[in-house]
Amino acid sequence: MGAQGSFRSAPLPQQSLEMTRFPAIERLAEIMARLRDPANGCAWDRAQTFATIAPYTIEEAYEVADAIEREDFAELRGELGDLLLQVVFHARMAEEAGHFALDDVAGAIVAKLEARHPHIFGGESPVAARRERWEALKAQERAAKGATSAMDGVAHALPALLRAEKLQRRAAREGFDWPDTAGPAAKLAEEIDELASAADHAERITEAGDLLFAAVNLVRSHGVAAEDALRAANAKFERRYRAMEDLAAARGREFAELSLAEQETLWQSVKRAERGS
Repeated sequence: MGAQGSFRSAPLPQQSLEMTRFPAIERLAEIMARLRDPANGCAWDRAQTFATIAPYTIEEAYEVADAIEREDFAELRGELGDLLLQVVFHARMAEEAGHFALDDVAGAIVAKLEARHPHIFGGESPVAARRERWEALKAQERAAKGATSAMDGVAHALPALLRAEKLQRRAAREGFDWPDTAGPAAKLAEEIDELASAADHAERITEAGDLLFAAVNLVRSHGVAAEDALRAANAKFERRYRAMEDLAAARGREFAELSLAEQETLWQSVKRAERGS
């Protein structure tokens, strides 16, 4: 809100936004065109397709998130550059195929941002119901793309927990949701029982999926993002496990050689130390 407010109150620079040049990005686009040159380019870059590059794009997005989580801004600068390269790579391949170019990518997001912020760019009152307006605009965008279901447009490549939450939020906007936390809590308990009584591996996979989906629903009902919560839990577990290994080494032992009871003792010791600090 602060950045938005300052943007609205400050006059635009004399040079229009449309005419602003970014030489480094232009150079990056030139380098990618050179790398993809059919005659004199790099063999590896020329051989790539949208499908082969997509996993790198996802990986780079995660590395950006990791740098942010660690508050390593020098690393973040580099990771954002790696992610930008992915955008330029895809745009270059699309341009070669006659679909669109890098400028079209920027133009599309410019148009979307301006359309989604009429209180900034369109003179609309900033006190309008912003959440409702935002969702209405997104719904209009999905309809323009031919969406016929509330489930349309939730990317299949999203992490499973994040996609589950997005699907549930879409359903909730249509009124298909529990009124409180008691319903999803009972559903989670039901799914735990069904997993325990699964007859075979195929059924266990199905019931395990239902259990995880129900867990996402429960934490969502508490206003918690499942993906963020699990990332934090992963980091906590890794931190504590490494601390156990260090304690074992300080005692001249290999952690893997300890009995389960000894490992549990170290685990409780690490937890107490964390709470004490």
